[in-house]
Amino acid sequence: MTTQDYQRKSPLAIFFHYFGNHRRLFAIDLGCAVGMAVIDMAFPLVTRQALYDYLPNEAYGVFFRVMALVAASYVLRTFLNYIVTYYGHTFGIRVEADIRKDLFAHMQELSCDYYDKNRTGKLMSRLTTDLFELTELAHHGPEDLLTSALTIAGALVVMASIRWQLALVVALTIPIFLTVAMTMRGRMSRASAAAKEKTGHINQEIESSLSGFRTAKAFANEAAESRRFNAANEIYKTSKRGFHKAMALFQSSVEFFLCMLNVIVIGFGGYYVMRHEMDYRDLITFNLYIASFVNPMRKLCNFSELFANGFAGLNRFVEVMRTEPTVQDKVDAKPLTNVRGEIDVKDVSFSYDGDLAVLHDVSLQVHPGQTVAIVGPSGGGKTTLCQLIPR
Repeated sequence: MTTQDYQRKSPLAIFFHYFGNHRRLFAIDLGCAVGMAVIDMAFPLVTRQALYDYLPNEAYGVFFRVMALVAASYVLRTFLNYIVTYYGHTFGIRVEADIRKDLFAHMQELSCDYYDKNRTGKLMSRLTTDLFELTELAHHGPEDLLTSALTIAGALVVMASIRWQLALVVALTIPIFLTVAMTMRGRMSRASAAAKEKTGHINQEIESSLSGFRTAKAFANEAAESRRFNAANEIYKTSKRGFHKAMALFQSSVEFFLCMLNVIVIGFGGYYVMRHEMDYRDLITFNLYIASFVNPMRKLCNFSELFANGFAGLNRFVEVMRTEPTVQDKVDAKPLTNVRGEIDVKDVSFSYDGDLAVLHDVSLQVHPGQTVAIVGPSGGGKTTLCQLIPR
């Protein structure tokens, strides 16, 4: 994609664009995840059938054959789980690697003024830590959303066939859960973005300190370097504390909600059993489906945290990819041919900010094989001139 494509598309559309080269792995991952969800959904139905038909009618042979089939299905589930775990993460790391490759290629095209404004440590964070969560988001994001939606819908359908009034009570809790999740996710996203920004800051301080450690030792400046690093470390620690506080509030709220769901089901179900409007075996089956219902809700909870971390890194990636080089080749630029090794600079002027000129009408000619020394006071433009020549 071009810089204009990154500017035009939303971050999520850009993210899904990187799935295209690995469609087969993505399809295998989703297919196996759906297979696992189907097996999980079938177990409560088999349990209900055994409690109603096989055991009361003493059909023990059928019962044990069905149990053998269930055991075989869980062997299959183990195999599917291996595929989802291994190939799903393989898919995620490939997406991350493609994103990192494009980011590095774009960074090489950016002009020198971009690197004047952005320290090396921060740019390293864009290429490393900012992208780490994208592997998990690419793997678990679509997979968890799809399987959770299918499991919740399937569980509600079966629960409605058992006792629609109780299933309606469970269904009414979904919008409440989603409201809590969306409200908390916004807070986590902001906290995660702030933490990633401070990660770049501390990487910048590390890069600065390690690259200049010889100078620090020469001037016995270790104490000052330590103070500067410790200050950056404290800022980073504070930002992570804010994210962890938002995460703890979110997870504790969700866990309270899910635990209360069990209490509500037992309470209403027990009431129906007392009134002889519901069989206790149906209540057992209902509770098994509540477990199937709660697990995807927890997945959605974890997805919110994962999305907050991954999307913060994705936004920082898109921010760089939307940056256009300030110096670009002309459309009709001709390739350099017949290079003889001669340098001929004529009437060159240059300024970094458009105001104060570093170079003014400089001319220079260097013949092939000739050695030229450029001398002058500090800040006189010697390095600037040498950096301009290759351009």
